Amino acid sequence: MANENPMRDIYLDKVVVNIGIGDNDNMFQNARLLLEKITGKKPVATLSKRRRPELGIRKGQIIGAMVTLRNDDARSMLKKALEANESVFKESCISNNSLSFGVKEYIYLQGVKYDPAIGMLGMNVNAAFARKGKRVESKRIRASKVSKKHGRINKEEIITFVEKNFGARVGSEE
Repeated sequence: MANENPMRDIYLDKVVVNIGIGDNDNMFQNARLLLEKITGKKPVATLSKRRRPELGIRKGQIIGAMVTLRNDDARSMLKKALEANESVFKESCISNNSLSFGVKEYIYLQGVKYDPAIGMLGMNVNAAFARKGKRVESKRIRASKVSKKHGRINKEEIITFVEKNFGARVGSEE
């Protein structure tokens, strides 16, 4: 965005790729292999925060795998994931300075072939956006507040940024 104030420009802060597997340990290994194959980074386990007896999940159990990407890795992964969804996303996928959507099957990602050892897995992709000056709130020493006006990024700004930088567009809410 070509604002007169460069502090109002937004940027892609990070992309988190997550595969949920429930309580299946074999699927966890497959999810880790897939994330490592797609991103080139080492995935970490996601743990359940509470007990869900109806799903057979206990607190602290491994229920998925995720990778956080930043900078060029984040941009390339977001571009691949948007292309897997035919460069279309719903407006309802945008909330709280982020764009979240799913990829039904990993074979839709460009350059990734089906691996029978892994099977078919889908994934969630969450892209977080920020403005310059965001770090002021999260740093350890002399942290301070950022005004809501500066910190909040509205839907229109995210849509414009994604259309301009990734060539994706907002689709219909079906």
